[in-house]
Amino acid sequence: MKKKLTVLTGAGMSAESGISTFRDSNGLWNNYPVSQVATPEGFAAAPQLVLDFYNERRRELLRTQPNEGHRGLAALERDFDVDIVTQNVDNLHERAGSTRVIHLHGELMKSCPVNDLNRPYDIPPDSPDLHVGDCDADGNQLRPFIVWFGEAVPMIEAAATRVEAADIFVIIGTSLNVYPAAGLLNCVRRGRPVYLIDPNDVKTFRDDVRVIRAGASEGVKRLTEML
Repeated sequence: MKKKLTVLTGAGMSAESGISTFRDSNGLWNNYPVSQVATPEGFAAAPQLVLDFYNERRRELLRTQPNEGHRGLAALERDFDVDIVTQNVDNLHERAGSTRVIHLHGELMKSCPVNDLNRPYDIPPDSPDLHVGDCDADGNQLRPFIVWFGEAVPMIEAAATRVEAADIFVIIGTSLNVYPAAGLLNCVRRGRPVYLIDPNDVKTFRDDVRVIRAGASEGVKRLTEML
């Protein structure tokens, strides 16, 4: 039986693919106020501005390819029972070949009606933009299928279950500053190995974390050799 490997990924996982990050220097939050483009209140105040922000993120994603880190994690499915839990809203894990991916913060290539955030629709790549007036069959305005600040994270319980079941837990490219995702480290069972891949210093409350000081692609390569 294959060992269960659960991986938590953040913005650093996709940075090598050219996806704009939010929190780094010159990140998106430095150029766009969070309250303006990532809250229900911001959407209510200026819906087309918010839609345009995510339209640009979507067009950027469509120009982007998975990196060697994404492909390396997908390749681990040959030897491990792999679950990806990602804070990223891109679909690069899936495009690289990972078959089980939990998106904590939503999915950029999906929309949902404003009155039902749990009813997503795929956005076709050949028509990636949303506009005010784009509605579902019942006439409800569509919005990005993104978990905004102040909204619940519906997939956190499913993610916690996967982490609790893990024989090996890996963290890649996240500062562990965003909750509830950062709290998943609490769900790792004692005695199970924990690896952290990041080129920067990431503080954790555990003293048993094995650090691989590297970017996602090089880090996943080293991890694969270690495993």
